[in-house]
Amino acid sequence: MRRTRTPKPVADLVVAITGGGRGIGRATAEAFLAAGAKVAIGDLDGELAVKTAAELATTPGARILGLPLDVADRDSFAAYLDAAEAELGPLDVLVNNAGIMPTGMFADEVDAMTDRMIDINLRGVITGCKLAIARFVERGSGRVVNVASLAGLLDAPGIVTYCATKSAVITFSRALDRELRDRGSGVSVVLPGVVSTELSAGANYPRWMTRIASVEPAEVARAIVAAAGGGRVQVFVPRSLAAALRALSLLPGPVRRSIERQMGLERAFARPHAAAREAYHRRLTEDRP
Repeated sequence: MRRTRTPKPVADLVVAITGGGRGIGRATAEAFLAAGAKVAIGDLDGELAVKTAAELATTPGARILGLPLDVADRDSFAAYLDAAEAELGPLDVLVNNAGIMPTGMFADEVDAMTDRMIDINLRGVITGCKLAIARFVERGSGRVVNVASLAGLLDAPGIVTYCATKSAVITFSRALDRELRDRGSGVSVVLPGVVSTELSAGANYPRWMTRIASVEPAEVARAIVAAAGGGRVQVFVPRSLAAALRALSLLPGPVRRSIERQMGLERAFARPHAAAREAYHRRLTEDRP
């Protein structure tokens, strides 16, 4: 039976956010709470998730909980969603935000890190979608918002595997939304530029490019909340970059590569500011389930 998508007011939503302990995830939790939604944040660092939830719970009337979550483990993901629903009610929105972005040349990337990026950035998104959509289809409503990256549309040296995972998330999200179109639920994919978080610290862009492409987590969070309410399938943040990227994709290869060099794309993560990325890389090696 054909089911139409009927957006619910954000204030009525139960929202689960992966990677919610810091950065975009934390900002998104705060934005949903401000709109009156009920929120469950999950993070590989369970203690951080609980701490963040406690800090955000000071919002008047806020209903939020923090839970441990390893998106690379299906059982952990299922337990997280079960716990969220047991406390807050039936899930309306899943925000697949968890992701990692180590930098370095692909030839030097160890297999364990390649596998970890694929497990978190791509397989975690697919797993989350499977678990959430099984609930949504049964109820005839619900939405997944997948956080990808503009890197998924660019050929950026120094983050080759990251680009591959985010490119896959973009295509996966668009295809899955078409599949769900007549079943009452849907998928949005959000493509942020260079977000001012630890993940992208040390990006070696020219100053003029940073002014154009850099965004704050709160701006990305607002786009996620809008998408969760039944917005567009593909969302660029900042939106102004969408037209520029479309134009860039239409140019002949040599012209495009010349412009990308001027944008600093070839050095941004292939030759980042090492000191600025040291803390993030150290946490990646220590932050294990």
